[in-house]
Amino acid sequence: MTFRIHDENPADAVEEAFFRIQRECMADVPILNPVLAVEAIDFQRWKGHWLGVVITPWCMSLLLVPGSESDWVSTGDNKRRFIRFSMGDFAFLGSDEPELGEYQSCPLISPMERFSTQSDAVMTARASMLGLLAPPQAAKPDQAPDEPSLSRRRFLALGRSARR
Repeated sequence: MTFRIHDENPADAVEEAFFRIQRECMADVPILNPVLAVEAIDFQRWKGHWLGVVITPWCMSLLLVPGSESDWVSTGDNKRRFIRFSMGDFAFLGSDEPELGEYQSCPLISPMERFSTQSDAVMTARASMLGLLAPPQAAKPDQAPDEPSLSRRRFLALGRSARR
């Protein structure tokens, strides 16, 4: 895997990589939603690295891209790493693309058939980022302290309800 530090926001490199993947690997795949395009959403610094969402016609995923050498945990290609957010632990898979170098992704939605417009997908991506980065909520009295307050399924359902 190629390790590359992104000093600047990697949104353009993310889009370039996923446009190429669409063109070279996904062109004839039947699950593509024809109303959607590749778009990098709300990439921002998070713990020294870049976190954002990529929308494609076939999936929506969280991406973590190296922003510094310190605290980056390499996983290797197709190896999982769990990252803790206030909503709970999310599984990220190691990947490598020429435009990005090493990065890690966490699938949120696939296939993308539920979206009728790019705008709907963008709003869901933004709601997902807001929910993911929201400060932790106080545990309910009947909830164990280390128990995540939200499942990934409920987290995504909240994103859909934010669009309405």
